[in-house]
Amino acid sequence: MSENENQNEFQVLNKILETERLIIRELLTDDDAEFVYELLNTPKFIKYIGDRGVTSPEDAAGFIESRYRVSYLNNGFGLYVVERKSDGAAVGLCGFVKRDTLPGPDLGFAFLPEFEGIGYGFESADAMMKYGRDTLGFTQVLAITSLDNGASIRLLEKLRFTETGVTDAPDGEKLRLFTSEI
Repeated sequence: MSENENQNEFQVLNKILETERLIIRELLTDDDAEFVYELLNTPKFIKYIGDRGVTSPEDAAGFIESRYRVSYLNNGFGLYVVERKSDGAAVGLCGFVKRDTLPGPDLGFAFLPEFEGIGYGFESADAMMKYGRDTLGFTQVLAITSLDNGASIRLLEKLRFTETGVTDAPDGEKLRLFTSEI
């Protein structure tokens, strides 16, 4: 079996779920480093989520290993790559985060600018919520956004989340808190 065949087989094995247009799968340390580097350094990611200090693809590989892959092992879930079926392009991240500051799983998502506004956010997040309920056994999911992140707020409302208050981020930033009973 060639290296490419091995890689394709592994990517099928690390698939979490599939929608009409998307595949949602675990992040791979080396293969996804360039994508993660690009996404984490987009202006919207830095503005609304924060600067993760990822300044190179090598930093991104370390970030994938120490954050995303550790979450899969420790929590049984995490953030996943959202890939377009038609060409395999990585378009964003979607999944669940376990935060010490929140009492339950937190739905998270971020997309490259060129893939915003075409429904990938809703399609992947809606599928992820069903996965959380049906596979992970969640009965409630939380979500947080910056106070002025209109696009994320609209997506959460479309997913039937209810705004339930304001919470503080570890750095003191005020965040809107949303809840969904699933």
